[in-house]
Amino acid sequence: MIDFRYHIVSLISVFLALAVGIILGAGPLQGAIGEQLTGQVEQLRVERNELRDELDRTNVRLDEATRYIEAAGPQLVADSLPQRRVAVVDLDAGAGERDEEVIAQLDAAGASVVAHVRLTDAWTSEDEESARATVADGLGDKIGDVPEDATADQRLARALALSLTGVSADDPQTRSPEAVELETLLERFALVDVVAEQVAPADLVLLLAGPGPDPAEPAGESGESAAPSTYVVDIEASVAVAAQDVAQAALVAGATTVPGDLVSTIRSSEGLAATVSTVSGIENLPGRINVPLGLAARLAGQVGHYGFEESATAVLPPAVELPPVVRTPAGEAEGVEDAGAASGEGEG
Repeated sequence: MIDFRYHIVSLISVFLALAVGIILGAGPLQGAIGEQLTGQVEQLRVERNELRDELDRTNVRLDEATRYIEAAGPQLVADSLPQRRVAVVDLDAGAGERDEEVIAQLDAAGASVVAHVRLTDAWTSEDEESARATVADGLGDKIGDVPEDATADQRLARALALSLTGVSADDPQTRSPEAVELETLLERFALVDVVAEQVAPADLVLLLAGPGPDPAEPAGESGESAAPSTYVVDIEASVAVAAQDVAQAALVAGATTVPGDLVSTIRSSEGLAATVSTVSGIENLPGRINVPLGLAARLAGQVGHYGFEESATAVLPPAVELPPVVRTPAGEAEGVEDAGAASGEGEG
């Protein structure tokens, strides 16, 4: 049988505890607690003001650094690629404003963008693998001698590079018929989109890699950002290798690196890193300035990886002086070197 006396004692204890707490809180402890809270609030207010002042000073320094880069950039870039002809290859599905800003740096360097193409999804889609193999088999000897074990994607990559750089035997200012045929073939099978019609054969190839996933935007149920597809990145890397093999020089430029993207993949591969130069951070002005400087360095035979990440070999490409361009029809003016040969272009 329940004895209510025990419950009465418990209730009395609870009320006594409440009463003691109220008395102490309103009496001797009231001042101490209030002073402690007031002191903490004041300390937080001081820290907030200090942080705000520090942020203001940092923003001022950042603004000054940006202004300095904007002022110094044209001097760094000017005439770094005199009279060189560049083909731009978009590896992603379009970033018009980025492309325009990068091309502006090439123009400032004295180069001419003579071609601009964009790879379509069909170039990297697993669903289109068999279709690409069929196209690659149909290339035959149009792409010259290639290793017997070359994959379909490697053969297509070489076809793209040749289509951009092929020079007529009669006129160095004109594309070869073979180059035009290869471009027509790639466009007919919807592997490339021509952003700007090619007006002359290219000396150099600039490959613009797409941005990796934004770490601030989780893409999966696990809350982790989706890494770029290894399948796609490997195909894009084969395009970079072919461009460097065929052109006088090539460069891969992309946004600040994330694990698994094209620039990171090249830098982490001993074989690729020794051949293909990269520039990261082209979403910002320093990265865009590095693009023509990196191309010039590669043209002079120096392979480098430029950016602010740990995977980069330098923040800024080395200064090089390129010889003037001499363009003559094949077989003529024996003993006259092309600019590429004189500066170590086409190596690797």
